Amino acid sequence: MLPRDSERNHRTGESESKTHEEPKSETKKLKNLSEYAQTLQLAWNGLLVLKNSCFPTSMHILEGDLGVINGLLKDHSSGGKLTQLKIAQRLRLDQPKLDEVTRRIKQGSPNGYAVLLATQSAPGGAGAEGTLPVVEPGLQRRLLRNLVSYLKQKQAAGVISLPVGGAKGRDSTGMLYAFPPCEFSQQYLQSALRTLGKLEEEHMVIVIVKDTA
Repeated sequence: MLPRDSERNHRTGESESKTHEEPKSETKKLKNLSEYAQTLQLAWNGLLVLKNSCFPTSMHILEGDLGVINGLLKDHSSGGKLTQLKIAQRLRLDQPKLDEVTRRIKQGSPNGYAVLLATQSAPGGAGAEGTLPVVEPGLQRRLLRNLVSYLKQKQAAGVISLPVGGAKGRDSTGMLYAFPPCEFSQQYLQSALRTLGKLEEEHMVIVIVKDTA
């Protein structure tokens, strides 16, 4: 009896040590959330605007459909992507409101929604989308963490109706929700959390949902 038991223990011990070794290489490569974001596809690079401040932001896709982003973040005058998104409303982080967002995501699945990780744009602002837009006169450029702490303090998500400037003709419409770190947003960052161990850097999770007809 005894030898067999100890053999079995020895074997489980071996397999455990193997599973512990695997994520090591990932952890070494990625030091923070900005580096993790670089492993995702860049979906948008521009300025989030709140009142008189603008925040250079990069958004990388976590899940959902890139077509939703391209469709709803279109600049109708230039035909390209919008470079500025103005937060005009807030959504309190109450359970009923969050349930409504979850319901809209489920309704929009698989290709009527997108979830993005928003981080501070790199200095110089060059990304796959080119350089950051010029800041309008009267707007003060600030770090994204200032917007994150404002939303945290208000216990709210920022809300933007899309497309900006209202729908024209048969355009689809939708909503963008910008969540500061909270229980709701963390559910979309489980993979980042496993890779990094902890999410220390200020960030937001952006949810874009297309209105269903």
